[in-house]
Order: sequence, then structure tokens, then C-alpha cells
Amino acid sequence: METYSSEKIRNVALIGHGGCGKTSLMEQVLFETGVTKRAGKIEDGNTVSDYDHMEIETKHSINMSVIPVEYKDVKINFIDTPGLLDFSNEMYQAIQAAGIALLIVDAGSGIQVGTERAWKFCKQLKKPTFIMIKRKDKDTYVFDDLVADIRDKFGAVCVPTSYPLKPEMLDELNELIAETDEELLNKYFDEGVFEDWEFNRGLRSGVASADIVPVFAFDPENGQGVDMMLDVLRKYAPSPLKHAPYKYVDASGGEDLAEPDPDGPVTTWTFKTLSDPFVGKISIMKLITGNLKQGMDLVNTRTGKTERLGKLVLLRGKEQIEVPEVKCGDIFAVSKLTYTESGDTLCEKGKSRTYVNIDVQAPTLFKGIEPVNKNDDEKMGIGLARLREEDPSFIVRHDAETKQTLIGTQGEMQLNILKSKLKDRFGVDVNIVPRKIAYRETIKGHSDVQGKYKKQTGGAGQYGDVHIRFSPSPDKDLDFSEQLFGGSIPKNYVPAVEKGIQECMEKGPLAGYPVVNIKAVLYDGSYHEVDSNEMAFKVAASLAFKKGITEASPVLLEPIMHLEITTPDDFLGDVMGDMNRRRARILGMEPVDEGQKLSVEVPMAEILDYAISLRSMTQAKGHFTQEFVRYDEVPQHLATKIIAKANEEN
Repeated sequence: METYSSEKIRNVALIGHGGCGKTSLMEQVLFETGVTKRAGKIEDGNTVSDYDHMEIETKHSINMSVIPVEYKDVKINFIDTPGLLDFSNEMYQAIQAAGIALLIVDAGSGIQVGTERAWKFCKQLKKPTFIMIKRKDKDTYVFDDLVADIRDKFGAVCVPTSYPLKPEMLDELNELIAETDEELLNKYFDEGVFEDWEFNRGLRSGVASADIVPVFAFDPENGQGVDMMLDVLRKYAPSPLKHAPYKYVDASGGEDLAEPDPDGPVTTWTFKTLSDPFVGKISIMKLITGNLKQGMDLVNTRTGKTERLGKLVLLRGKEQIEVPEVKCGDIFAVSKLTYTESGDTLCEKGKSRTYVNIDVQAPTLFKGIEPVNKNDDEKMGIGLARLREEDPSFIVRHDAETKQTLIGTQGEMQLNILKSKLKDRFGVDVNIVPRKIAYRETIKGHSDVQGKYKKQTGGAGQYGDVHIRFSPSPDKDLDFSEQLFGGSIPKNYVPAVEKGIQECMEKGPLAGYPVVNIKAVLYDGSYHEVDSNEMAFKVAASLAFKKGITEASPVLLEPIMHLEITTPDDFLGDVMGDMNRRRARILGMEPVDEGQKLSVEVPMAEILDYAISLRSMTQAKGHFTQEFVRYDEVPQHLATKIIAKANEEN
């Protein structure tokens, strides 16, 4: 493949709901441009985009895939993205990297939840967008009706540009074109029509500013519309040099904007990492500024480490096409970089800037993950770390309290895919288990107890005697103080008493959970001049603690989460009813663009699988965020069951 100048490059993200036909369209493009001799099929597992073992097995795109094609005098870098909701972050990264988004709408299904999500993100980034209505033989639909639905949902900026156009639609398109330029506006008011070159200039400008979203229809499976689509991208999609300025943070921490500039310093942004079992790590990048040649040394601004960019390649699915140089705005890949991860910026030494990344969606489904073979714990950790390089939308963390390794994902499918990849690539069988709840214990009442430890073993004995009052503490895990008088206990033994209580607080008397919010006042006791020592007073304090907590009305506490739930109005009643069944407290509600946003406090134990439930209840249109807020007392009837189960396991 020849090297194309920046003006001759188009970067296009293929986006849309799962199953809308993005990968099939890509196969038709490859066939029509002569890259392949026949179009592959998803059901046959032979498409260029979906080459990963898991993608072939599930018949769904899981990873974004870069597919460059040459058409006439331009190179078009297509980025085929997953439409499944669990892998939305792949789509978000692709849209950020691309110069324009090609939103595919299945004519038979119309606007779906994935369509809406893709559109929302394009608007958030003010990304130039085309909408392509993809028709199959079995689809019966009315173009004008579907366009009306699109305009109703996404706004009047969406205008049909497939011919023949109705007069009123042509008038609307001309008005939008006129608004892109004062000269065109005057021409439209004076004459009401444009020359072809004026029409094209205005449409190109309106598309680049995202003020015009052309809507086309095509039937690629019958060979109809692919050339038209490629022509549209060639003529109207902006080149990388027309991309909006990129926000970055400079070496001093200040924010600034970088124009895409071929004459500027070399800077790259890594938007995807692949883990190839044969080649190793592959970093997919966009060259933001400058022109890059093989062998250049660039600095990773996150780590400060220098990376040598040896062999530069263009990816076409799993195929790698080596090139000697890359022009500004192009998309390319480099293998075996040591320090570079998704989201990193590489730049020339002394030209430090870090491009601002979009926020990755926070995981909402948390499960425990453990190797079937306990000896595979390290292998599992290495495998998960490698998979995170590919997909930073899931997280892994160790819960020291519950002794669980937790994996947080966007949903069940992503979780199952990760489980399969661990076995397929790293030879690790894992079990997915429910998340354990980190309960706490505390007291509601008061107690006044003695803890006395006396032991005689022939030689020196052990003696410690303490009197301690226990009560609730509102703001400290342990509020310890002493009110000794008359030398009942030497002061040098007081720290041992406090330490004895602290150690006991790690496992409470009810079910072995940590104890919190305790006030302990050491006010009396006795000692032996020979047999008393720090260890004896630690043991005496532990005896007092166990007795004192038991006599002070101990209770179980559970973590309470704050949820922000966004749902369309149609599902509001179901969501609120479901929350009430989960012992939730609804704090408030406010209207938002997508419907209503509920603020809710709910016990963590009640929402372990809420990501799955909400998706089912709202036809995948609802979403939520969560954060821990505090601990509250568990109702007695539930506490009894939790305590009994914990004591069984212990």
C-alpha cells in the first residue's frame, strides 16, 4: 500500500447497534475495492474484521478492527466496532480516533438502543456523522418514514441526501447548506439555488462542523450503494487536517489545544492495544501531529520512558502491512512497545504533551473470580493484566477483607468472554462466583466489664486485670481512652490494652466481621509486680472486649450504595417498584434528556446483579452509576441468616 498524504486520508468509525450489518458492509467494501476475491460471511467465520477466535465462535464483534482500503485517490481507514452494549467502550475509542462516524441503521429494525448510544456519543464529541440506512432483501420499509423517525429522535440536522429527494427535503438541505457560510446564505436569499460546486462546498463544511448529518440508503449485499458510499466519504468526509483541535495537558499541567499539523512535532495517541499470541503486544495509534518514520525514539508522557518505534505497520484485520513512514492523521500500529498502554501519548523528547482521553464507562457488574486450580493464581493474574491492556473497560482488584479477587465488567457477556479468553489464551480455567459482602459489626448499647487473665506455670506467671466501659462511638472506629487513678495499672501497660482491643476488632463476636465505631474507656484494674507484662494485659483486654461487645447489644452493619439510575419515562414505574423491593430509599428524581434520573440509596447486597436486571427491565436503555456512602444496620431477620451462614463457613 502506498503512503498517502494527510489530505488523502479518511478515518471512518463504523458504529451502530449489534447485528445492524457493520461487519457485513465492511466485507462488501473489501470486495468492491479488490482487496478480497469474495465477501466473507459472519456465519462462515471468514470475515476480515472478526478474526479473533472468540468473535468467530460467538458470531459477534468483540474488538474494534482497523481496515484500510484504497478507493480512487484516497485511503479510507475504516474502524469496525462492536455493537454489543458490553463492548461500547471499543466504539467510544474508535469514534474519538476517527474523523467521521458512519452510523448504520438496519432498515428492518429501525432505531435501536445501540443506535441511540452511538448517536449520543457522537454528539458529545461533536463528531461529524453520516447515517446510512442499510437494507436487506427481507426488509420492507419506507425510506421517508424511517428518516422521519431519525429526525424526530436525533434532530433536524439529519437530512436525506439520497435521490430523488422530495422538494421540501431538498429545501431543508439547501437551507442548512446556506447557514454554513455567509456568502452561501446571501446567494440562497438572492437566487434560491446553488451551483454544484457551491452545494458541495457547503455540504462538506456542514458535515465537518456536525451541523449537517446526511442520511443515505443502500443495499450493499446486492452490490447497490457501496460505490456511492465510498464516493460520499471521499468527497464529504473531512481529512485528518480538518479534525477539531485536540485537547492536551502540557508539561506544566496546563491545558491547551493542538491543531493537526504535518509540520509539527511528532505526537501519537494510542487508542487500542491488542495481545497477539505470536507477535505479543500491538499498539494501535493515531499520528496527531508531525510525520513519523521507522526507528524514531518517542517519549511516553505517562511513564517518562523512551520507546523506539521500529517496524511501522498498517493493520487490516490480522494482516500487517509494513510501511516506511506514516503521515499526519493516519492510523498505524507498532508491536512490542514495553511501556505503552491504551490512552498513552508518545511525543518527541522535549515536546511533552498528553492528549486528554475520554472517560471509560465504569463497570457496574462485580463478581469474584478464582482459578479452578489454586496453583494457577499467578497465571490468572498475568492473564487478566494482559487482557486489561486490550480492554481497559473492565477492572480487577483484590479485596483484602473478603480475600476475593474481584472483576468488574460492563455486563454478563463481557464477563463470559474474559473467562473464555483466560482459558483459550492463557490456559487458566476460572470460576465466577458471587461477590462477598464486607459486613461490619458494632454495638448499640453500653457495657461495663472486667477482663482478667491469670496464669501460673511453675516459673513466672501471667497476670493482667482491666475494667473497661464500652459504648458506641459516632465518628471513630475505635475511640480509646483511660481514666485510671491511684496507680491501679501502670501507665506503661495502657498501650498494650489498646492494642489488645484493636486486634480483637478485626473479628467481631457475631460473625467474625470487623468491628467499628466503638468507644472503650479503661478506668480500673490491677497488676502483679512480678507476673504482669504487656502480653498479659493484651490478653486481659481481649477477654474484656469479647465480653463487653456481647453485652452491649451487638448488631450487624451492611454497606449502603448511592445509585444514580437513568431510565426512559416508559420504564420509570418498573424501576421504582424494583428498587422498593430491594430495600432502597429513593432520595429524589429529576428529568434528563433520556427520561428520568433517580437518586437512590440501597444496600450493596441487594444490587449485586443489578446491571443485568436494569438492562432487562429497560430494554437495555437504562444505566446507572454507583458509589459507597456508609454502613447501616441490617434488619434483624436478615442479620440472623447472614450470621448463621458466616459462622457455618468459619
